[in-house]
Amino acid sequence: MRLNDLRDLPGATTSKKRVGRGIGSGLGKTSGHGQKGQKSRSGVAIKGFEGGQMPIHMRLPKRGFNNNFAKDFNEVNVGRIQTAIDDKKLDASKPVTVQALVEAGVVRRARDGVRLLGRGELKSKVSFEVTGASSGAVKAVEAAGGTVTITAMPQRQAKSEGQDAPKKTAKKAATKKAAPKKAAAKKSAAKNDTSE
Repeated sequence: MRLNDLRDLPGATTSKKRVGRGIGSGLGKTSGHGQKGQKSRSGVAIKGFEGGQMPIHMRLPKRGFNNNFAKDFNEVNVGRIQTAIDDKKLDASKPVTVQALVEAGVVRRARDGVRLLGRGELKSKVSFEVTGASSGAVKAVEAAGGTVTITAMPQRQAKSEGQDAPKKTAKKAATKKAAPKKAAAKKSAAKNDTSE
């Protein structure tokens, strides 16, 4: 192998498509856009448009309900926790939190929190600090001598009043404070002018 023998793999690079360069190229004259009309123009999106008639996606009835405020929890069974403890991924002597489950690889990411479910057998005495738990999971944990504490996710807590106030409101408050000072300065300037 020499430097002058180095080549890209076949298909790694392709030459630019040159349109409108004569009938011999196969993309001459209309440049592959066909004959006239709206579809031959670029930048036209007419998918679903039916000539002004009500489109089918609007004619069809809609069923069900999608809750925009629904929480997206990770669901973890107590049997999965026991497996992680047996594999030495989780320490049963420490509280099992959402962050501990993420670090142990039991869940991939925190999302809106972790909900504990009761499938499987829990033998270890463990204290849980999770976002939610089913009644069966609570019974299984308490039967093993552990506890379950329901805690909200830190990033999901509501902000108190006045916290993270927008910069615009802060500017307005500053201008309101400065306005009386300006008015007083104008009055004093007017008095000086009349005295002269």
